[in-house]
Amino acid sequence: MMTPRLDIFSGLPGSGKTTVSQALARHIGATHLRVDTIEQALRDLCAFEAQGEGYRLAYRLALDNLRLGNSVVADSCNPIELTRREWEDVAAAAGVPHINIEIICSDSEEHRRRVESRKSTVPGLKLPTWEDVTRREYEPWTVDRIVVDTFNRSEGACLHDLVARVGA
Repeated sequence: MMTPRLDIFSGLPGSGKTTVSQALARHIGATHLRVDTIEQALRDLCAFEAQGEGYRLAYRLALDNLRLGNSVVADSCNPIELTRREWEDVAAAAGVPHINIEIICSDSEEHRRRVESRKSTVPGLKLPTWEDVTRREYEPWTVDRIVVDTFNRSEGACLHDLVARVGA
């Protein structure tokens, strides 16, 4: 049996983060937690605009699953150092290893095309515009991470590259 771990995905909207994180979760049989889904559920069910609540609920769900022995793939923008460290704190609290994974699309024209043409897979979720993405705060990284560039690469190629690098 594989030791559970927390795979922490980060990246701007439209970079391919959800596609690759879901592929990894299927590949390793992990629980996939998407902050967008949690935040939209809060808006739908509780009628308020979620700020950090979506992340905090995701941390709790991740901790529960890790303690059960399930690996977790966390899918969120993680634009700031604070949320990145909080995910690492979840892994530490569960006593499991973690891997930081940043998904990027290195070609800005392709990234823009993706943002402008994608459809939401979360009912009711209003997707950001390209202007929203380019204005979004995204702090520089201060720790090591695996970077996967999705530009001009298939989901399968990105997954193969990632699996080779994380040892899944």
